[in-house]
Amino acid sequence: MAILSSQFNKALESIEPSTDDKANAPEAHKAVRATLTSADELKDLGLNPVLIGSYKRDVSIRRVTDVDVFCRMDDIDADVAGDTVLDQFFKVLDAEFGTDDDGNKRVKRQARSITVDFPEFDGLHVDAVPARKRADLYWEIPTSDGGWQTTNPEKQTELKTAMNDTFAGDYVPIVKLVRQTRRTILSSRPGGLFAELALYDACVNQKVSMENRTLGYVTALESIADYLDNKIVYGRELPDHSMPGHTLSFRATDNQWEAAREKLQAAATKARDAYEEEDAGKAALKFRELLGENGDGDLVFPMPPGYNEDGTKRTAATLITPGESKVPAGDRRFA
Repeated sequence: MAILSSQFNKALESIEPSTDDKANAPEAHKAVRATLTSADELKDLGLNPVLIGSYKRDVSIRRVTDVDVFCRMDDIDADVAGDTVLDQFFKVLDAEFGTDDDGNKRVKRQARSITVDFPEFDGLHVDAVPARKRADLYWEIPTSDGGWQTTNPEKQTELKTAMNDTFAGDYVPIVKLVRQTRRTILSSRPGGLFAELALYDACVNQKVSMENRTLGYVTALESIADYLDNKIVYGRELPDHSMPGHTLSFRATDNQWEAAREKLQAAATKARDAYEEEDAGKAALKFRELLGENGDGDLVFPMPPGYNEDGTKRTAATLITPGESKVPAGDRRFA
């Protein structure tokens, strides 16, 4: 059995957002927030923005390229359309951020948000999402057709914190490992949020074993693969645990869902094989394939001590490091 705890700890360090990302993300958030809350055109909305998304939930992996600002509007009139608010947000943000030094537009209008690029922060962008309060304490954000869609992202952050406490701090690391694997093996949708929320549902249903982090990672992949099979075969939808009685929807085509099922099943099988492998080098190679490279292009999973990069055991001669005071015994033949 290959647990490789030290290697998984190193892998988690490798996918942790960089020091620059941790500094740049809040600065970009503050800049967008300040622009919106100080705009005279938006004063009547009662803006009270908060940070949401993977960065807020501390499940982002290197590199952090997007930050979500949930722009709560406490005083918006009930008859205001979603696209009207987006138009107002766009006008304010475009006036402030305009274009970059190369003349490229920094502000883009999306279906549900306004995106502001920060080229000085190495490709980081902020999504400003207008949100209005519902009578049932949930929130609504704009839809592509000008209407409003129910959501509850702040509750999702609370659920993450509670689940991480339940698993003694191991839930968030497993989420990050799963997100990194999804990024490695999938080139399209569904995205990282799907992987995270599918894992959360599996934990709620006690399908993830946290005997150790390695087994947690393996059973997490197996549980997500099982869900994808149930989705495609039986049409099962993921429940939205932040809004009981609601289900989650993700933007992905039928072909993308099928590809995700195929690749997640293969990944789960490889992870299980690696966990049950007696040879640490062979196991490490499999985990390395699953976790790939981080956002800086570095391999995430290191080889254990005593193994070459191809997973083979190092010989006594290759174990010698120049300058070592002790070396393995030889046969005393000095020809």
